[in-house]
Amino acid sequence: MTNFWHNLPRPFFALAPLEAVTDVVFRHVVAAAAPPDLFFTEFTNATGWVHAGDKAIGGRLVKTSDEHPIIAQLWGADADAMEKMAMHCAELGYDGIDINMGCPDASAVKSGGGAGMILNPENAAAIIAAAKKSGLPVSAKTRLGYSRVDEWPQWLEHLLRQDIVNLTIHLRTKKEMSKVPAHFELIPKIKKMRDEVAPNTLLTINGDINNRTHGLELVQRYGVDGIMIGRGVFLNPYTFEENPREHTRKEMLDLLRLQLELYEKYADQTGRPFDTLKRFFKIYIRDFEGAAELRDKLMHTKDTDEVRALIARVD
Repeated sequence: MTNFWHNLPRPFFALAPLEAVTDVVFRHVVAAAAPPDLFFTEFTNATGWVHAGDKAIGGRLVKTSDEHPIIAQLWGADADAMEKMAMHCAELGYDGIDINMGCPDASAVKSGGGAGMILNPENAAAIIAAAKKSGLPVSAKTRLGYSRVDEWPQWLEHLLRQDIVNLTIHLRTKKEMSKVPAHFELIPKIKKMRDEVAPNTLLTINGDINNRTHGLELVQRYGVDGIMIGRGVFLNPYTFEENPREHTRKEMLDLLRLQLELYEKYADQTGRPFDTLKRFFKIYIRDFEGAAELRDKLMHTKDTDEVRALIARVD
């Protein structure tokens, strides 16, 4: 099977997997605004899927045939379940598997998944090996450590020795969450380790990178292969555009209209309640007179028709 990773541009830009955000709907919105080189799905629980089927994953793996390359980001601490889930993703037409080993969510960690993997390196290796049985290229996304920053050398070297195609590092520990600045100062040491231990593994950084321009500055300074941006799309849905410019209110409202249309189109497959749309309103309704008042009114809407009626008044 073709390993698309090595055909990506250098540097490449990826939209981070964000829970209840990067579903089939919002990925298409970002693609319409300014597409990254690579998309990831939301976090998908392999163990839950094996035990309860598609109802356990709530539409997280719904995608369209034009979404390429796209990576299924999976999590879980059961190797057998990971193998079955990865094989299912291959059947669905995903281009790769990414194992989440950094999510700080308490329920994920308690079950040994997400950042809980940091505490069980042997199982982390078993999970990677299981995912590889799908025939898809396997990558991993993690943090510097669980409780302390100085855990990174042993943990990251262990992952690099698993022959993964890409390692994405959120440059904080699980304990730090997003409460401290990302540790960019460690990138040179991490890159040196990568070059020595696994020169064929691509290195992607994540954390406190809000736009393409900042990402390019970091690439020039540190020489990493990829940049992953997550929360930056909430500040600017056009964050991946190659030639940044100011966007009009109409452009922003048109993106919101597109999201409403796509939400309706895929509602039966994703099963997302209307209120899940409300977290996105702040992306589009900002930086113009009356924006705060309009956002407040939008938060009290009950369906997409009410949203359309409100934003029509400001066109």
